[in-house]
Amino acid sequence: MTKILLCDCLGSQKLNPARLEQATGQSMSSVHTDLCLRQIDAAASAIAEGDVLIACGQEARRFAEIAAGLGLDAPPCVDIRDRAGWTDDADATPKQAALLAEALLPQPETPSLDVVSAGTCLIIGSPEAALPAARELSEDMAITVLLSAPRLDEPLPDADFRIVSGRLSGVSGTLGAFHVSLDALQLLQPGGRGEPGFTPPRDGARSDCDVILDLSGGTPLFAAHDKRDGYLRADPGSPVAVAQAVAKAAHHVGTFEKPLHIRLDQGLCAHSRAGQAACSRCLNVCPTGALTSAGDHVAVDPMICAGCGGCASVCPSGAIEFENPPRDHLLRRIRTLAETFARAGGTNPRLLVHDTHGAEMIQLAARHGRGLPADVIPLLVDALPSFGHAEMLAALVSGFGEVTVLPGPQTERDALDGQITLALTMGAKGRLTVIEPAEPDGLSDALYGKAAPAPAPTALPMGSRRQVARLAARALGVDEITPLPEGAPYGAVLVDTGACTLCLSCVSLCPSGALMDNPDKPQLRFQEDACLQCGLCANLCPENAITLEPRFNPADAALSSVVLHEEEPFACIECGTLFGVASTVRRVVEKLEGHHPMFAGSAQSRLIQMCEDCRVRAQFSAGGTPVIAARPNPRVTEDYQQKPTKKQ
Repeated sequence: MTKILLCDCLGSQKLNPARLEQATGQSMSSVHTDLCLRQIDAAASAIAEGDVLIACGQEARRFAEIAAGLGLDAPPCVDIRDRAGWTDDADATPKQAALLAEALLPQPETPSLDVVSAGTCLIIGSPEAALPAARELSEDMAITVLLSAPRLDEPLPDADFRIVSGRLSGVSGTLGAFHVSLDALQLLQPGGRGEPGFTPPRDGARSDCDVILDLSGGTPLFAAHDKRDGYLRADPGSPVAVAQAVAKAAHHVGTFEKPLHIRLDQGLCAHSRAGQAACSRCLNVCPTGALTSAGDHVAVDPMICAGCGGCASVCPSGAIEFENPPRDHLLRRIRTLAETFARAGGTNPRLLVHDTHGAEMIQLAARHGRGLPADVIPLLVDALPSFGHAEMLAALVSGFGEVTVLPGPQTERDALDGQITLALTMGAKGRLTVIEPAEPDGLSDALYGKAAPAPAPTALPMGSRRQVARLAARALGVDEITPLPEGAPYGAVLVDTGACTLCLSCVSLCPSGALMDNPDKPQLRFQEDACLQCGLCANLCPENAITLEPRFNPADAALSSVVLHEEEPFACIECGTLFGVASTVRRVVEKLEGHHPMFAGSAQSRLIQMCEDCRVRAQFSAGGTPVIAARPNPRVTEDYQQKPTKKQ
């Protein structure tokens, strides 16, 4: 059993240890008042005993230092003051219990790899901005300054860095592995008197570096440049911004741990098949370019991936899964919050989903304003776009009456907005809201004075993202076919039976197996629940007979296969074996008989109406066939026993 250390922070929040212990099932300490200073010995004793959770987020570093002095790992800490205790509402105990129970959940480990930066830095900019930065960094890093024009007002005999001039023609990579291409490259000539000179320009130069400090003031070198590790950019006209960028660059030397934010299963990817384009949802929302097309599937560069999570929320097949944290852990956090809140006596809770920007807003609102209402439970996620429609719907069937999303100014909105629209269409209407307050007081104003609807019937969301969304939508009362926005990952395939020839090319390439054939008869079958709406079938259909209909079908019939198109099979005119499609065979005979030289006679036309076996027999039995050589007589024993005749 974990012991939880409580502190009311100089009496500024109310704590009820008995109710907290009953709701969480863990041992509560007596309520301390100044655990980080006057009662620090009590904290040290509890840390030394082990298996402790400290209900104070502000002084986590102080408690970590105490643990380090004891030769122990830092104890887990959780903030129940800013997020719950500091509120205008009278009783925050249910929310405090929910936050404590969430903090007790075991934390999954995110896969990672080491990134090494030796400190090779490229500084881009004018001499006025780049040279002072180079002087400051040259003691700790290997510096090269790239000037846009070969111009220096004075010689730099004491410069401990390299100066070149040129034009960037290409740049790629990330921290520890940037690749730079240069045209019109000129090197500074250190010798000579007077104004410094440069070598003649040359194109096609290539080089590598670990860090790029961009002080040019021009267009960023990368899309979503603020998410590119190792690329630092500042306005050269702002001395403060330049100083901050230089300070950050100095800390980009050493070995760093790079989280592997997403996991890709290439076998499930529906990006393409046989050269035909299909799903590209993840490519459309990736802000950094970490995802690229690689033939039949996409490829991810984990070094460039910034972990926004939008690709995982829009992936229809589950080929991309967010690993920081995994979806199962996120759903477990949501259920724990709702269930513990209810056990502590709370009713109709609301879930506030936010990122680090929202966490700062909550802290400021609590310290200087009304804080959060007692029924609003905050859920911090590192990447808000990873909280997709399945997670939103799952929260509404886990005990929350409402879900509120609080995006920040740096949140990637393309994926998030699409997921919110999809969730609203699939049963979250009236229970899902988005707020974007400009200041902390606006956050409190948007949440106070509003009651959440009663929670929907609870369900246990589990399985794949599609299964979670389907289960939650049905629990929210979606009981009839609902049209969905364009690009939704659920829907039906519509077939023009007049145009379809049952060639079944769509069946052979369907990445999810939603389209199926029938080995016993010419038939095209479809299972709606498995359809990803990737568009591959419509793109490759030679007759343009297929269209897509985005929709959600909650009926059990969506889990079974239905016949989209079937025709009468053709019977072989020789043996009666059923093969092919009757209409297709008749159409081919009509087009070829009497119109094509190879099918000028009725005997040749009969071959089209035979099964494979009969067609082969007919070909071999026909006389005068040029491709059939005369078969030699078989040799018998007597042939080998005969004495050879003498040559005359």
